[in-house]
Amino acid sequence: MNIVIIEDELFAADALESLIMGLRPGTKILNRIESVEDAIGWFEENDHPDLIFCDIHLSDGSSFEIFREIEIKCPVIFTTAFHEYAIEAFKVNSVDYLLKPIKKEDLKKSIRKYEELQQSVLSEEMQNLKNLLESKNLSEKQEKKSRFMVKSGQSIQAIPSDKVAYFLAEEGVVLLVTFDGKRFVVNYTLDELENLLDEVKFFRANRQILTNIEAVHKVNPYFKGRLQLVLKPATKEDPIISSGKSSKFKEWLDL
Repeated sequence: MNIVIIEDELFAADALESLIMGLRPGTKILNRIESVEDAIGWFEENDHPDLIFCDIHLSDGSSFEIFREIEIKCPVIFTTAFHEYAIEAFKVNSVDYLLKPIKKEDLKKSIRKYEELQQSVLSEEMQNLKNLLESKNLSEKQEKKSRFMVKSGQSIQAIPSDKVAYFLAEEGVVLLVTFDGKRFVVNYTLDELENLLDEVKFFRANRQILTNIEAVHKVNPYFKGRLQLVLKPATKEDPIISSGKSSKFKEWLDL
């Protein structure tokens, strides 16, 4: 069994690897990765493992960003010190969800669960869980945000969603940028906005940009299967779409 560990705490990564090797001595640890950025780069360049152990909180953000950027089909066992991410974890090919500090018996059960799922391809339990989550997501997405209230000087004004060219994460804040180039700070993360907006009109290009389809002026081929976007109004740097996300983006554009 080939495994990749995504964990930014050295002690936790050492402890997890030791537990895994104790339970499954024939396991090969392909890599230990410490950040979202490094994980995206590694998965773009390498064959995917049989199983991923992934901490949710990494030094440069949430590990869920990895799975938004790269299409990863292999199973994942998430690790975290927090309970509240369980449902989100199961949306990403998750076999199990382990709370830190990880106990040997809990890890043993998770690995056994993975092996049983491999034997049966997809158990009825996992299929039911996926169906449940899909129906939950569908109900959540039925009501899409049609406007945003923003502060303009001493006033508050409403900006319809179809007037928004893109949302930009920049210097610790998220900016709403209109087609006429006006910029307003909004109290949402890009993750939250991705769920609030109509996925037919808006696409999460990367970790910094969520763009309206009408703002896409040009798409250029880039290195190693990636794409370069030219948006209107222009950004300081043209956004890059990863190779793992490029086919989904082309499908969204109906190319």
